[in-house]
Amino acid sequence: MRLNVFARKAARTHEGAPAVPRLPSEQRLRRSVLSCLLWEDEFYEDGQSIAARIVAAAEQVSPAVLAALAIEAREVFNLRHAPLLLLEVLSRTGRGDKQVGDKLVADTVARVVQRADELGELIALHHKLGGRKMLPAQMRKGLARALAKFDAYALAKYDRDVAVKLRDVLRLVRPTPKDAEQSALWKGVKDRTLQAPDTWEVALSGGADKKATFERLLRDGKLGYLALLRNLRNMADAGVDSTLVRQAIVARKGGAHRVLPFRYVAAARAAPRFEPVIDQALQAAIAGLRPLSGKTIVLIDVSGSMDYRLSGKSDMKRIDAAAALGAIVPGEVRLFTFSNDLVEVPPRRGMAGVDAIVRSQPHAGTNLGAALDKIYKLPHDRLIVVTDEQSHDRVAEPAAKRSYMINVGSYKNGVGYGRWTHIDGFSEAVIRFIAEVENVD
Repeated sequence: MRLNVFARKAARTHEGAPAVPRLPSEQRLRRSVLSCLLWEDEFYEDGQSIAARIVAAAEQVSPAVLAALAIEAREVFNLRHAPLLLLEVLSRTGRGDKQVGDKLVADTVARVVQRADELGELIALHHKLGGRKMLPAQMRKGLARALAKFDAYALAKYDRDVAVKLRDVLRLVRPTPKDAEQSALWKGVKDRTLQAPDTWEVALSGGADKKATFERLLRDGKLGYLALLRNLRNMADAGVDSTLVRQAIVARKGGAHRVLPFRYVAAARAAPRFEPVIDQALQAAIAGLRPLSGKTIVLIDVSGSMDYRLSGKSDMKRIDAAAALGAIVPGEVRLFTFSNDLVEVPPRRGMAGVDAIVRSQPHAGTNLGAALDKIYKLPHDRLIVVTDEQSHDRVAEPAAKRSYMINVGSYKNGVGYGRWTHIDGFSEAVIRFIAEVENVD
C-alpha cells in the first residue's frame, strides 16, 4: 500500500456544498476584497482570517493587477480600508518591478487616498504589517502627492488624536510645499493650530444646540449627504424643521453619488417618518440605470447567514445590502428569494421592493441548489443571483447563457463559478457592469 501520495481535499462551502477547488490568485483576491469591510467579523469567518487571506492573495498577483484592483475597490465600490491594505502590499511587491516601474506605487497611492485620515491609516497599516518603521520611497512620494490635495478644511476635519496623526504624516513623508500658502498650511498641521472646521461633530461636541446647528448646516449646504442620512434620527429627535430635511434628502447634494443603495434603507429604518422622500431619493439615484433587455429573474439569498451585520457598529445586515440591490434591477423582472424554500415576491423597486424581499419568508437554511433547479425551468433570458455564495446543497451549472452570481460575502469558498459570470461586491455599479458586458456581446 502506497502512503506517500498527494491527497486532494475537495473544497466545500462553509455549509458543505461542493465549491471550486482552487481559484486563480486574481479571482481569489477579487472575491475577498470587493465585498469586504476590512477587519470585520462575518457569520462564518473572522475579520483577521479574511485580512490574512487578502494579503496572501495580493502577494501572488502582479503589481499592475494589484494597483488596478485597489483603484477599483476605492472608486467603484467606495471601500476605504481594504484598498489601503492592497496599497501596503503593493508598496512591497511593486518595488523594483521593471515591467511597471516604481512609479506605479506612488501613482496608485496618490489616487486611492481620497480622505485626509487615510494618510495616517495607510502608514499605521504599514507599521503593523510591513515590519519596518521606514516608509518605502514610492509610498512616501505617493503620500506626499495625496497630502497636497487637501485644503485646510479637510486637514482640520481629520486632525484627530489617533496612533498616526497628521503631523506624524508630515514628519514621516517630508513633503515639499509648492508655495508659501501651502507651507503655512502644513505648519498649522504640524503645530495643530488649524481652525476647527464648521461640521456638525465639532459644533455639537462644543455644546451647541442640536436643532439650531443642523438647521444652519442644512441651510448653508454644509452637511454631506451621507452625514445627512446617518443623522436623520438625531434631527427628528431634536425637532429640526422637517421641510429643510426633506428638501436636503431630495436634493442629493454633498457626495450623494458615493452613497450605496443600502444606506437609504438604513436611513429609512432609523427615521421612518422620512421614508417617502428617502424612497424618492433612492429612485432618483437609480434612475440612470439602463433597463436590461429581455426577461430577467432575480434570486435573493435570505438565509440565516445573510442576517449578519455588515459591521460591528452597524445595525444594517447583509440581507439589507442584497435586498437593496435586488430592488433596483431595471427592466422586465421576476423576483424570487431563497432560504429553505423558493418564494416569488412582487418585483417592486425602491423601499417597497426591499421590504417585500426581507419579509418574504423565514431566514433559515441555504438551499440554493434546490432553488436554482426550480428557477432553471422558468423562461428567462438572464438570471441574477445575489448571495454570500454559501449553499447547503450542490449548485448546478446555469441554464441561461447570461447568468450572474453577485457575491456579497468575503468567504473563502463559494459556488458561483464555472459558466457563471461571477461578480464581487454589492454596489449598484454591478448593474451597469451587466449592461455593459451584454452590450459588447
